[in-house]
Amino acid sequence: MREIYLDNSATTRPTEPVIQAVTACMETEWYNPSALYRPSMLVQKKMEEVRRLLLKAAGADGENCTFTSSGTEADNLALLGALRARRGGGRVLIFQSEHPAILSCIPEIERMGYTVETIAPDAVGAVDLDRLETQMRGDVAMIVVMQVNNETGTIQPLSEIARLRDRLCPEAHFHVDGVQGFLRVPFSLHALRADSYALSGHKIHALKGTGALIWRRNRKLTPQMLGGGQENGMRSGTENTCGILALGEAVRSYPQDAAETMMGLKKRLYEGIRARIPKSMLNGPEMDDTRCAPHILNLSLPPVRSQTMLFALEGDGIYVSAGSACASHKQKVSPVLLAMGRTSQEADCALRMSLCPFLSSDMMDETAQRMAAHYQLLSQYTRR
Repeated sequence: MREIYLDNSATTRPTEPVIQAVTACMETEWYNPSALYRPSMLVQKKMEEVRRLLLKAAGADGENCTFTSSGTEADNLALLGALRARRGGGRVLIFQSEHPAILSCIPEIERMGYTVETIAPDAVGAVDLDRLETQMRGDVAMIVVMQVNNETGTIQPLSEIARLRDRLCPEAHFHVDGVQGFLRVPFSLHALRADSYALSGHKIHALKGTGALIWRRNRKLTPQMLGGGQENGMRSGTENTCGILALGEAVRSYPQDAAETMMGLKKRLYEGIRARIPKSMLNGPEMDDTRCAPHILNLSLPPVRSQTMLFALEGDGIYVSAGSACASHKQKVSPVLLAMGRTSQEADCALRMSLCPFLSSDMMDETAQRMAAHYQLLSQYTRR
């Protein structure tokens, strides 16, 4: 029985170039990059090459890039670092469907003296721009919106948000969580006039424990980790050189046609499931919608509960998710889907399938076939 892994939004399998980069680092490039002798300086030079590579990939040449341990740390540094450096009150607008890495910062932001308001989603999980416009005034200190929703695959209207910010509250810091979008959905920090952008290595076939925050040079951040002053004083602690070099290799080797490949696979999987399970419900934009990310498909299959279907597919070697891996052990029903107007039952029957460029069409067909077979049996048993 072969494995079909469809939970790439939770983590991705390291590719061979990444594994080779880690092996080389452990064997010959393991030196502390802060030391002054030649081998260490060569490691430092390679790290700087990765830094420039990330800036270029994010359309942020000439800006700052701080290596972190994760996308979560990068988000925390952006929010708490920028607001502490600002040292003033005001309102912080945060998208209601953000990742816990953002939402968990709210109590600390409020303790700092800011007022937090949530930005409502529309029926497909995108920012409701009309309602957001009414919230934007000159006292807004920060706006936080993810690039791609980690559950529904909805691409957020960042360009429109940036234009509203420039017109209504030009001093506000605009932070984008790009963990689910980096390399998979086009992004340019300069073109969008965003102020900071968080990314994570293990979502693009690099290692867990690596991430980065890209941020504008004209913005100030207060460091959240103190110590030896690494990363230009912004993130103390000896750098994870193996993880950073692996991240660089993951970016270099990421397929140029990845988005096109994944969208083709996503459409095939969706159409295969819809044809076999007509009662399936799409949670997110339609396939031809410009807000539809190429790598995340979320479907509700009432009356079959998501965990029941998840375990049935696991028996076939097919791995999917019942929602965000970061929250799956803490909540039974997705607040993201509820905010989009789904009922509790519909949200409780939702599955997330997230793709990578290294899957195949026959894997999509097999997944749809096995899901339909399980649905035919399981749908006969409903909750009382």
